[in-house]
Amino acid sequence: MIARIHTMERSSMASAKEKMLAGELYIADDPELNAERLETALIVARFNSSSAADPQLRQLILKELCGSVGDSVEVRPPFSCVYGEPISLGHRVFVNFGCVFLDMAPVDVGDGAWLGPGVQLLTGTHPLDPTLRKAGYEYGEKITVGPDAWLGGGVIVLPGVTIGEGSVVGAGSVVTKDVPAGVVAYGNPARVIRTLT
Repeated sequence: MIARIHTMERSSMASAKEKMLAGELYIADDPELNAERLETALIVARFNSSSAADPQLRQLILKELCGSVGDSVEVRPPFSCVYGEPISLGHRVFVNFGCVFLDMAPVDVGDGAWLGPGVQLLTGTHPLDPTLRKAGYEYGEKITVGPDAWLGGGVIVLPGVTIGEGSVVGAGSVVTKDVPAGVVAYGNPARVIRTLT
């Protein structure tokens, strides 16, 4: 946290958005960020109200919403995110109903990854110091879901976590630290239970 405070002091000239994307402390109640959140909320509303009978329109809206969307991606509404731009979805990604991407930092979902219903990828967090929290500071840490990983229904992934390639995280797990490639993990906090190879 001390390093983050020093970074905050060094980067006082940077915009709130620049600080946010750099993983530094920033104030979320910023005019530029407020405008972006509103614009994103309107796009999310259009996406969530789009018809399953018009998958091409749904794909167009998804590409407008996210920073990067690969081929053959399926995201089932309702879907929630804050900014959209930090989200990268690889080819053949499947995101089931009710997923939440708290995308104050990049969210990178690799090719062929599956996210079950109600999965939450939460990059945003707050300082432990209550004075900084009361002042409105927050920051984010990137989340990576590796290629061909599968997150079961209701999995919560906390800031800064990487899920390794091909790994499976059991339903309802809370992932507080990195999960290596090629394993099964579950629980609260999630722990590696066995390898898959």
